[in-house]
Amino acid sequence: MTLLLNESDVRALLKMPELIETMERTLAQFSTGRARQPVRTAIEVNERDFFGIMPAQLESPAALGAKLVTVFHGNEQRGLPSHLAVIVLLDPATGRLEAVMDGRYITAMRTAAASAVAVRWLAHANAAILAILGSGVQARSHLELLPLVRNFGEARVWSPNAGHLAQFLDSAGSTAGISIPVRAAVSAEAAVRGVDVIVLATSSGTPVIHSDWLKPGALVISVGACRPNMREMDPALVATGRLIVDSKAAALIESGDVVHGIREGLFREDHIVAELGQVLAKQIAGRTSTGQRVIFKSLGIAVEDVAAAEFVYACALREGKGKEFSFS
Repeated sequence: MTLLLNESDVRALLKMPELIETMERTLAQFSTGRARQPVRTAIEVNERDFFGIMPAQLESPAALGAKLVTVFHGNEQRGLPSHLAVIVLLDPATGRLEAVMDGRYITAMRTAAASAVAVRWLAHANAAILAILGSGVQARSHLELLPLVRNFGEARVWSPNAGHLAQFLDSAGSTAGISIPVRAAVSAEAAVRGVDVIVLATSSGTPVIHSDWLKPGALVISVGACRPNMREMDPALVATGRLIVDSKAAALIESGDVVHGIREGLFREDHIVAELGQVLAKQIAGRTSTGQRVIFKSLGIAVEDVAAAEFVYACALREGKGKEFSFS
């Protein structure tokens, strides 16, 4: 029998502190050869939308599976989320289908959990101010999870869509999981000036922040520009910052901030100093000076999805959640 888990099941089972620890272990495994995945296969449906296929295998705990994900930016006008996903888990010993589960919530939260790991390892211990550029699902998940690893005194949020920003602030004020004061910034520059940790969660095709706005020692986490035709960061910032990624192989193909910087001659492939997993494994230092600007380019990788789904599946078996079904 196969277990079916809908989004409500996943939300009930996915605990955030445990998810952050799972992402930390998984990223370290990936960068030390104990978790395997190809770079995401994507079909460009049109200029901005795509369908991605993301398989992965993990050694500990043993897991095998794949995520099917779509990003359709016009879905808001249809009353649908822009990001939709389903994850399948297979028995790593036999290949039998173990579980099918909604992947939308997992995608949002595993991305923020990986960012929380980056904050834990790459931000200053006394980081006090958080800025988030964007007002969608990823903005919300980061606002919930990053304070779990740092005691931020405030969060500034900016979005190019004033209506979306107002809705985001209203919902943030009424969400129990959000524990810090949140205020709107009048511009992207006002949001990031003097800030310690900056999250870029936009769907922009052009840079939304510039290098000269950032204080020395700032950590920039870019999660929004996940295709080669998208850029969130000023090329000068990428060229001068200490660049760390979740997957080097993926960044060299999928990240517009990286791909275009190389094509424009601003830096070479070796400008990527490490994968975050190499930092976690203590193979390469994350930050080498207090005034250094560090960039974590997060594309979201399949091992994160499969690890999170395996965690949910194990919890579902223990707690008797989900519905069983069979194709036979």
